[in-house]
Amino acid sequence: MILYALGGTFIVIGLRGVLTESEPRSWAIWFAGVVLVHDAVLVPAVLLIGALTARLPGAYRRAVRIALIVGGALVLVALPMSLSTGRRFDNPSLLPLSYGRNLAVVLALVLAVLAAWLIRKRTQK
Repeated sequence: MILYALGGTFIVIGLRGVLTESEPRSWAIWFAGVVLVHDAVLVPAVLLIGALTARLPGAYRRAVRIALIVGGALVLVALPMSLSTGRRFDNPSLLPLSYGRNLAVVLALVLAVLAAWLIRKRTQK
């Protein structure tokens, strides 16, 4: 009960900040965009992945789905930086790294872990 009250307090503080420190219209547009992306992109993608992996054997299906979910989450987090959203040429310290390459490296690592796990699982049979 105490945690609910604490969480509610933080929600009220956050809403007050949104309403007094920023333009509420811009936040409403942002939240509407999040809902649209979730309903129009993320949910259909997860359902499609589920349908495409449904015929895999159980242990393999779970591992492939986990790798796809991890990879998808990584892409969602890193995509704005990979596309240089927010980069300013008058300030080279903003987004100074090669985020697209780094994303590819991390996705390759996820794929390598999946491949190693699948090979290990197959040799155990």
